[in-house]
Amino acid sequence: MFSGTPRRVLDGLNRRYIYGRLPLLHTIIFLIEMAAATRLAAKFNSYYAEKPVLTTMVTNAILGGVADTVAQLITAFRSRSGRTDDFMSIEFQDLDKEKPPALGELGHAKHMPPPFDFERLTRFMSYGFFMAPIQFKWFGFLSRTFPLAKKNPTFSALKRVAFDQLMFAPFGLVCFFTFMTVAEGGGRRALTRKFQDVYLPTLKANFVLWPAVQILNFRVVPIQFQIPFVSSVGIAWTAYLSLTNSAEEE
Repeated sequence: MFSGTPRRVLDGLNRRYIYGRLPLLHTIIFLIEMAAATRLAAKFNSYYAEKPVLTTMVTNAILGGVADTVAQLITAFRSRSGRTDDFMSIEFQDLDKEKPPALGELGHAKHMPPPFDFERLTRFMSYGFFMAPIQFKWFGFLSRTFPLAKKNPTFSALKRVAFDQLMFAPFGLVCFFTFMTVAEGGGRRALTRKFQDVYLPTLKANFVLWPAVQILNFRVVPIQFQIPFVSSVGIAWTAYLSLTNSAEEE
């Protein structure tokens, strides 16, 4: 994805750690994403009033990127656990002096966590971006079909949750694993294996977390904030999906 000077800079950053545990490049990217999310949040209402769908798409993309960065941070941190380094360290491998590894390969050397995966980040941001219009239409459909009654709004919210979890959640996971597998270059066999191995466990995990979140979302949160609210809470969920998807890929 990168070559020349950018590749050398990224290789250098990939070998630097804060307190010997926290990868520097991952941390920089995370802070950039959080700065973008903060700026968007400050002007969300005005952006949403002008272009609701586009605003939702951009918000989803940024939060999807945050989630995948968190997942990559977790993976790198786990790989470094148990090691002792300086406050800001550069770890060099025992290189073969006659044939040193090519640039970009140091991160894959023995005992080194994988370097930051920009292609994976792009896939998650793209998925969030392109899935947002579908979510936008779906949330609008739920709002129109099950309006919150004045006497018993909780019951209407529960009907929205039941409809959402029984219909949209299974469909959303199908979209996620299909998109990721195709974007990774996998074919029908890889897609079949992924559905056999991780689809049902992930769907079960979805039913543990999301009904409670969606009850709060549909009952309390205004409709313009419902998708951002889901995406914000979903940072942990999307990080879980990222770890699940990458584990199956490996």
